[in-house]
Amino acid sequence: MLPNSNSVLSVRVSPNERNLLEIAAEQARTNLSDFVRRKAIEAAEMDVLDHRLVMIPAADWEKFEAWVDAPAKDIPALRKLAASLPAWRD
Repeated sequence: MLPNSNSVLSVRVSPNERNLLEIAAEQARTNLSDFVRRKAIEAAEMDVLDHRLVMIPAADWEKFEAWVDAPAKDIPALRKLAASLPAWRD
């Protein structure tokens, strides 16, 4: 597929499912196609992230355990971030 090209993905839904999707799209102030695409991409990203495996070579296992067991480092920028209110709570 060429960069910046679009392809069509067809999905069959029941009338009730379509109605629910249309209501949600309207509440999100977007059209049905953009809403479904955005939500499908978000769900796909979460599924991909949930199924990641981290492989640590046996030769590096002791270094990994030492890193995990080491005391936490004080990082002032992270301490400041943790103390700040999230944007939606301002």
